[in-house]
Amino acid sequence: MLHIEPVKSKRSLPELFLSAILLAAVLAIFLICVRAVSGRTEDEELSILENAIRRASVQCYAIEGRYPPSVEYLEEHYGIVVDSDKYAVFYDGFASNLMPDITVIPLDTEEEPS
Repeated sequence: MLHIEPVKSKRSLPELFLSAILLAAVLAIFLICVRAVSGRTEDEELSILENAIRRASVQCYAIEGRYPPSVEYLEEHYGIVVDSDKYAVFYDGFASNLMPDITVIPLDTEEEPS
């Protein structure tokens, strides 16, 4: 019967160390890229929400002849959805015929250790 043993490769310690360093470098670059994309996505979400609130306010003015009194009004009548766990919306309407000041700020969603 023919008995074949696999050839065992003997890698030296410097080769293993170099492989580990290269793997760590590739992993670090990957994580940096993921964080950069995640940050851009969060900025875009913030901008989209602020623009949606502005458009809904203008639409309300065009339909009803006045700007909405609050964001809650926009949520009830114009389908705006605000994730209150993720964003704080400041809606300051001075008068019903003037465009309100709309500011959307991301909330700190990281939990503090107990």
